[in-house]
Amino acid sequence: MSVHIDIAGLRQEQVAVVPSPLAELGMALHALSEPGHHPGLQGWVTGVTARLDPHLADRMCEADFLWRTTFSDLFMPFAGVPGRSTLPGATLAGELDLLDKLTDEQFVDAALEFTCAQPYCSHGPDALSDGEVRRRALELAAARGPRQLRFSERLLADPPRIRAWLRQFLQDCDEAFFAETWSRLRHQLAADTRHKTDLLRRKGLAEALAAVSPAVTLDEAAADITVDKLGEGRTTTGDGGLLLVPTSLGWPHLAVLHRHGWQPVLHYPVGSPELAAPPTLEQLALRMTALSHPVRMRMCRHLARSAYTTGELAQVHGMTAPEISRHLAVLKKAGLITTRRRGRYVLHQLEVTVVARLGSEFLEGILR
Repeated sequence: MSVHIDIAGLRQEQVAVVPSPLAELGMALHALSEPGHHPGLQGWVTGVTARLDPHLADRMCEADFLWRTTFSDLFMPFAGVPGRSTLPGATLAGELDLLDKLTDEQFVDAALEFTCAQPYCSHGPDALSDGEVRRRALELAAARGPRQLRFSERLLADPPRIRAWLRQFLQDCDEAFFAETWSRLRHQLAADTRHKTDLLRRKGLAEALAAVSPAVTLDEAAADITVDKLGEGRTTTGDGGLLLVPTSLGWPHLAVLHRHGWQPVLHYPVGSPELAAPPTLEQLALRMTALSHPVRMRMCRHLARSAYTTGELAQVHGMTAPEISRHLAVLKKAGLITTRRRGRYVLHQLEVTVVARLGSEFLEGILR
C-alpha cells in the first residue's frame, strides 16, 4: 500500500520547500490531543496544558476530530487555492487569509473528512448541494458521537459561522501558546528549508525527496513519487506544483495531502528520531509475521543467546533438520537472523538490534 503522486510535466521550479505556520499549529493541536503519538514532546505538551486557559481547553474539544486523527487539510489551505501554485504564508495571519479564500464547498468537504469519511481522492456531489450526501454525512457523524453530530449540523447549516469560529479559535491558540512555540521552531524549519532547497537545485528532486524521508522514492522514468504508507491514494501535480512542508512537531507522521483538485503536499518531520533506514511496510509486515509463529519465537530465545547450527536447533526443539531449516529461512528472509560459516558448520544467530527496534518501527509505520 502506498500513495502515488504523478509528476509528469513537473518542472523543477514548480517544486517548493516552504514552512507553514498554520500547518505547524495544526500539528501542535494534534500533539496536545494525542500526546501518545509524540513521546518526544511530553515536556512541551505538559507545559502548554498546565498553563492553558480552561475555556480555551474546552473549545479545543469542540472540534478536536479536525486534528486528533492527524489533522485536517484545512490547516494547509494554500493547497486548495485555485491555480494550485499558491505557497504557504509567512505568518499565521497570512495563512488564515488563505483559509478564507477556500469556497464554502471546499471548507465543508475538508471539515467533514474525519467526521463522515467523505471521498478523498475523487470528486462527487458535495454535502451543501446534495440532499442525499448531506443525509449520509449526518448519519455517519451521529455514529461517531454527539459532538461530531452537533458540529456537522452547524457546519452544514451555516458554514460562514463555523469558519469564523475556527479562525477566532486559531487566533486564540496563537496568542495563548503557539506564537511562542513558533518563534522557537521557525529557525529549525528555515534551516531545513534552505538545506532541502539547496539539494533540489544542486542534485535534483530525487535527492531532495530521499532527504525528506527514506519512505519517499522517485521513479524518474515513470514520473511517479511513491510514499510508503499504510493507505492507498493517487494524485497528480497536473498544471500545478508540488510542495514540501517541514514540521518540527510531526514525527512520526509523514503526511501526504492528495485531495482531489488540490495541490499535492508532502508534510514531513525534521529533527526527528527517525531511524536512518527504517524498513518498508512490506518488510515490517514480514518481520511481524515471522515472529508470530510459536516455534520461531522459541528458536529466537536460543538464537538471541548464542549462535546455533541447524542440527543443534533440531535437537533442542525435537524437530527434523528440514523443519528447522524452513523456519530459519523465514527468519532470514525477514532480516531477523544472520548466518555465518565456521569451518564445516553454518551458524545462525538472532539480530538482536533489529528485533529491539521493532517496537519503534511498528509505531513509525502505522502512524506514518
